[in-house]
Amino acid sequence: MDKTSKEILFSKETIQKRVKELAAQISKDYAGKELILIGILKGAFIFMADLIREISIPCRVDFARLASYGAGSESSGKVVMTKDIETSIKGKDILIVEDILDTGLTMQYFVEWMKERNPKSIKICVFLDKRKRRQVTFEADYIGFTIEDGFVVGYGLDFNEMYRFSPEIYVININ
Repeated sequence: MDKTSKEILFSKETIQKRVKELAAQISKDYAGKELILIGILKGAFIFMADLIREISIPCRVDFARLASYGAGSESSGKVVMTKDIETSIKGKDILIVEDILDTGLTMQYFVEWMKERNPKSIKICVFLDKRKRRQVTFEADYIGFTIEDGFVVGYGLDFNEMYRFSPEIYVININ
């Protein structure tokens, strides 16, 4: 029988404080501009909802869904888009909101996909940056937290569709 142990990495209060800081910086950087936030489903939806509630400038929202994990804990390396955005982004400032940046393959794929639509600008906001696992050169513009290697869940991040609901971030060990 598999047993999963978990250890808290970031508390609800720590997360809320950091989201407010990110939102303040984004609001300042995009003041007077027409911003469109594009969330990557499913993992980023909680982070993005909290972020939008703290952003002080008007913004529009859309979502895309990309997958590279399947049911495992390691990226397959193959990116599949299962839902594209519905908003025209031509000539617009785009902020892609993602839960975690690890290998960089998914984000690199998506940014290239978005560039074909001729936005004015594209920036990336990630809740967690796991630089140690990067397989391509890719950096986010806004980072919630930088973390070491380890499988994390909670605050929208899941393992086999479990743990998303937790308001904290945990590192889990699967035995």
